[in-house]
Amino acid sequence: MSTSKLLSGYRVLDLCDEPGTELCGKLLADLGADVVIIEKPGGSRSRQIGPYFNDTKDPDRSLFWFAFNANKRGITLNLETSRGVEIFQQLATSADIIVESFQPGYLDALGLGYERLAKTDPQKIMVSITPYGQTGPKAHWKGTALTAWASSSYLSLCGYRDRAPLFISFPPLPPLNAAVEAAGGSLVALWERENSGKGQHVDISIEECGIMFTGPGWMAADINKENSSRHPYGIYISLAKAYARSSFPCKDGYVATLILGGGGSRFVMSSKAIVDWMDSEGAAPEWLKDLDWVNDYAAETLNQDKIDRVEGAIIAFLKTKTKQELYRKAQEGRITLAPASTASELATSEQLQARGFWIELPHPELGESLKYAGPWAKLSDEEIRIERRAPLIGEHNREIYLEELGMSDDELTSLSQAGVV
Repeated sequence: MSTSKLLSGYRVLDLCDEPGTELCGKLLADLGADVVIIEKPGGSRSRQIGPYFNDTKDPDRSLFWFAFNANKRGITLNLETSRGVEIFQQLATSADIIVESFQPGYLDALGLGYERLAKTDPQKIMVSITPYGQTGPKAHWKGTALTAWASSSYLSLCGYRDRAPLFISFPPLPPLNAAVEAAGGSLVALWERENSGKGQHVDISIEECGIMFTGPGWMAADINKENSSRHPYGIYISLAKAYARSSFPCKDGYVATLILGGGGSRFVMSSKAIVDWMDSEGAAPEWLKDLDWVNDYAAETLNQDKIDRVEGAIIAFLKTKTKQELYRKAQEGRITLAPASTASELATSEQLQARGFWIELPHPELGESLKYAGPWAKLSDEEIRIERRAPLIGEHNREIYLEELGMSDDELTSLSQAGVV
């Protein structure tokens, strides 16, 4: 378990089986809560998601599972058996928070829903992460990361405007985003319980969480009375009805946030600075040096031909420079530019290493340690730590069933043979 003391003393039962939603429990575990993830016998669906360590397909080698279940203990339990329900009720007596991702009504049908548990313990907090929430005409609809992206309207903004929308399929961003919101909702409910003494049911809709990604889309629809269109390179300038890049190719990859701006834009200074740099190396065409960024590149005077011409000249210059060359010059010349880092570059980033972001966790069963993304926040008076790798299937069955619930070896063996654990 994590040695952080922020949530020390609190226990969370994690019933999440929708891939990605397990992140909620991990965040709470990172804060020091004792999080026990409960899988069906045989393991969670998330264990079937690759890539796998050394490309060996095995439910105990899924890197996806490792990423979102570190710092947790893990047990197996079949809730669809009467004995499994009884055991869960026992476990729930010591739990402060229960996080689940089942279809609305599933736990109610088993006698394990929030209302039932709250009658026994009014302080109980349950957090439900579902595709469309607990209420409404779509509450019982099944959903996936793709359908959540589509229904939230974010999908309509992805890809090329002359083709079907493109789905970013991995990692599953909608449930991951909802899991972060669920962790926040858990903490809010816990804070309220500390003040009022009463728990509550936190209802998280993956669709609604996804809508928060589409802010520019619905602002454009409201203000300009038109739906935003998609473009693979950047942003839609509605007044010009044209597209401008927010990422540009360079010698060894891409740089991002170099938004060429005019009019009253705060990017005018940056736009002029990049042209001055080009000019200092004899790479700026005369027409670009003479461009009046305030008047000639204002949104109301732009068109696609003008944007393409300016961006083409800039790209020709950027392609002669590496990301680091551009980044150093950007810092000196106040140019709004940043490298688009690759995964391998992040792994060797001096900044991340200096902050202790990457950590090594031992995997004795694999015979080596693996590198993990470390603390997601740094606090002045407390340390958030990741110290336990994700559990193997049923790794803590004996620890929890025998030592905490008082079962005997024979009873646990019998339950295992009956498919209960």
